[in-house]
Amino acid sequence: MANRVLVVDDEKLIVKGLRFSLEQDGMEVDCAYDGGEALEMAKKKDYDVVLLDLMLPVMNGLEVCREIREFSDMPIIMLTAKSDDMDKIMGLEYGADDYITKPFNILEVKARIKAITRRNSRRKDKEEEKSHRVVVRDLEMDTESRRVFVSGKEINLTAKEFDLLELLLTNPGKVYSREQLLNIVWGFEYPGDVRTVDVHVRRLREKIEANPSDPHYVYTKWGVGYFYKN
Repeated sequence: MANRVLVVDDEKLIVKGLRFSLEQDGMEVDCAYDGGEALEMAKKKDYDVVLLDLMLPVMNGLEVCREIREFSDMPIIMLTAKSDDMDKIMGLEYGADDYITKPFNILEVKARIKAITRRNSRRKDKEEEKSHRVVVRDLEMDTESRRVFVSGKEINLTAKEFDLLELLLTNPGKVYSREQLLNIVWGFEYPGDVRTVDVHVRRLREKIEANPSDPHYVYTKWGVGYFYKN
């Protein structure tokens, strides 16, 4: 997928040159010529990079950067004609990820964009990977690939055993009655009775618990149902 870049500068020749060069590299480029316009565009689209000039009409680059950080972590590279270190420091403190001083070399701009998008892509991949991993003591569950490991050894669970375990582990402390588990995991139309739940819990414990009679993952609330606690 092509990188989406928002170029923000009130100097139209600079914008035109950046747009042409970035599009030549296959990037999708939108342009804004003042801070207010840039902010509205950033609210409507999730850009991979914002090239944001410091000196802008309506709202300056620092104000735009600060406002964007209120609702998004999209990467921002500040463009500044000033070489004052304080401007660079202020930009970073307002939430910018990087800065380039004018006059700049277009090859440097492209290199910075590619570097920052690679970093951001890796970060998102790690966050996504983390979001579908459930780790509880020695047990690790991947809800996307539907695999379960205990002490590094893969455990083969049936579909219902996996669904049952996932429900309990992702809702620690919540006690589910047998009727609730039957309805949630098997569905309201399932013709079986609550003994189905007990059988699956027993088989699940035999697979994941070191001692099924002294469980550490799937607990029994006598007279109520089953639960997991931290």
